[in-house]
Amino acid sequence: MGLSRLAALHGVATSFSPSTDVTVPVPEGTVVAVLTALGVDATTPEAVREALAAAESAAGSRLLPATLVVWAGEPLPPALTALPPGTELTVRPEEPAGAPPVPMRVPAGGTVPAESRPADARAATDPAAPATHEALPRWWAEPPPGVHRLTVRVPGAPGRGSGSGGPVTETCTLVAAPARVPQPPARSHGFLVQLYSLLSARSWGMGDLGDLADLASWSGRCLGAGFVQVNPLHAAVLGTPTDPSPYRPSSRRFPDPVHLHIESVPEYGHAPDPAALDDLRRRAAELSEAVLNKGALIDRDAVWELKRQALDILVGVPLTPGRRAAYCDFLAEQGQALEDHALWCALAEVHGSDWHTWPAGLRDPRSKETARARGELLDRVDFHCRLAWLTDSQLAAAQRAANDAGMAVGIVHDLAVGVHPGGADTWAQQDAFAHGMSVGAPPDAFNARGQDWGLPPWRPDALAASGYAPYRGLLRGLLAHAGALRIDHVMGLFRLWWVPEGRPPTEGTYVSHDAEAMLAVLVLEAHRAGTVVIGEDLGTVEPGVREALARRGVLGTSVLWFERDWSGTGRPLAPEEWREDCLATATTHDLPSTAARLTGDHVTLRHRLGLLTRPLDEERTEDGTDTAEWLGLLSRLGLLPEGGDDEEAAVRAVHRFLLRTPARMAGVWLPDTIGDRRPQNLPGTWDQYPNWRLPIADAEGRPVTLEELAASPRLHRLMEVLRPRQEPPGTRTAPPGARPS
Repeated sequence: MGLSRLAALHGVATSFSPSTDVTVPVPEGTVVAVLTALGVDATTPEAVREALAAAESAAGSRLLPATLVVWAGEPLPPALTALPPGTELTVRPEEPAGAPPVPMRVPAGGTVPAESRPADARAATDPAAPATHEALPRWWAEPPPGVHRLTVRVPGAPGRGSGSGGPVTETCTLVAAPARVPQPPARSHGFLVQLYSLLSARSWGMGDLGDLADLASWSGRCLGAGFVQVNPLHAAVLGTPTDPSPYRPSSRRFPDPVHLHIESVPEYGHAPDPAALDDLRRRAAELSEAVLNKGALIDRDAVWELKRQALDILVGVPLTPGRRAAYCDFLAEQGQALEDHALWCALAEVHGSDWHTWPAGLRDPRSKETARARGELLDRVDFHCRLAWLTDSQLAAAQRAANDAGMAVGIVHDLAVGVHPGGADTWAQQDAFAHGMSVGAPPDAFNARGQDWGLPPWRPDALAASGYAPYRGLLRGLLAHAGALRIDHVMGLFRLWWVPEGRPPTEGTYVSHDAEAMLAVLVLEAHRAGTVVIGEDLGTVEPGVREALARRGVLGTSVLWFERDWSGTGRPLAPEEWREDCLATATTHDLPSTAARLTGDHVTLRHRLGLLTRPLDEERTEDGTDTAEWLGLLSRLGLLPEGGDDEEAAVRAVHRFLLRTPARMAGVWLPDTIGDRRPQNLPGTWDQYPNWRLPIADAEGRPVTLEELAASPRLHRLMEVLRPRQEPPGTRTAPPGARPS
């Protein structure tokens, strides 16, 4: 009982439910290991008793949690409604700087208990409806949206603080958040693409931010697209070979300069050695030629080597006064976070990409040895700061291109669920991470062995104590040039499956975050940026999570093949039964393309790689039955007039179905537009399949460029399905392949 109580006080689960009627206990050793990672000794019964007494004493003596949330116009949290009469409160805004403090005092009558306040009747029945200001007491002076310091001074609080019952003063971080994130237009459609896979005639061996801007400009102007969603563009771990997965980066805070379009760097035309740049361009063209015409895979390491050499030349070009001023502004705005990131990059060039193996003194970002190394590597630190600035500038240019093309949303960026254990973020923010732990997923119907993603989690207690500073900085950086943000595994805002080092994923457990605080920071930063938020909520979702996200305006993700009446008949959901607040798609980067799904090619691929858990005939039969059921529904709805034997027609029918749903956003997997049969990532594989290294290809597997995509008759036949929902009658569109002037 003591260990269970201790675990509960720290948000650590001692059991979990893989299904509604099954409860699985968590091994005691796992609970002890997780508590240890949270700084709690539970290794002996005596240690458990001492830790439990300390935790209960701390919980009972504090008036306020480390971070407190108030939502605009909604009832105050219990920590404020329980304050005794005469309590003085002062809100000192941290942002915006210079804002005056806001004093308040609880009147003699005390606060009105939250449960007895007049409630907004609509909010009681509609979880997405905001509450009204009628729920707030008269003494509460609602602070502006932002992150503030709240100080409370209680005139006398027996049992709290000092034993004399004298005045008690406490402070905490107060997050004042709007009720909801910004919302997308009523209806829009757009493309989903892994940026590296989208090569144009000018690419240096992989897709880049110039290609992204061009895709947004063309699809917005000519196809009426409202958005383009890309994979995470986070900074990868340096070194060769690097991890090609965009979902295991070195840093989520800063983008990767491998995505730079080199010729768009303003200093390109003023390089002292243009012949050297011409030679690099020629070699880059050879990389692209190998990928597009010779069957080679995208070689990120080779691309980066050429771009790094080019950037070494360009960073040596003196900046004009205006660009120097803009760079200095960027450095000041990014502050310590950028300096730490750039220093990690410089140190990794010398000592390797895993900071755990560096000389002992350099493993601490605040040590004297690290300060000395910073001085010795100043030129390389500036080099990596400059690359962050250049990449940030091209991200901004891509969003401007999307907006100028009339896109209602623009670029949808992707936030990975975690970072590499040896990368820049874990080095710079060591106190914020739970070392010796990895994020993953518990055993379920799709993977009986569970999953270990190799990503160290943030410590919920450290985040709360810091006022969620690392999380706030991460979101602010990502949202700066985003029309929307997709959050991978959005359930991680509520809880994550932690796997202790050396244990299998089956022996992990859930650790909870303060979901109210995580959501409040997200809503606040999205509100400031004017950004839509999309949560990837596929798979096992804890009860209440989708409702909580919907209340705050966070859209969900609905994938056609998973939308079934799972609690009833098991049959495909009719389009009118889909939820409205979602991004609806036919597939994702982790799933088969629509053509592969319809033809059964994905089963053949998994069989060839030895990934099937049942005989091939069984898998094919089940898959064929599933596909036939969907095709039957499409035919009955009149969406498949050509018949189910025409694979291209069936792909169009699937997207007609998506338009029949009330979904706010409809996403088209860009490879689906030309019949690509290959997944970009095949979960469960490592070196058996070229994950994250394939260019977009047509139905025959021939790689195609962005220019060829724009001229593809198949693409335009599919987009004719989507265009009517976006454009009024009579709207002119450019012919296939035409470029905007």
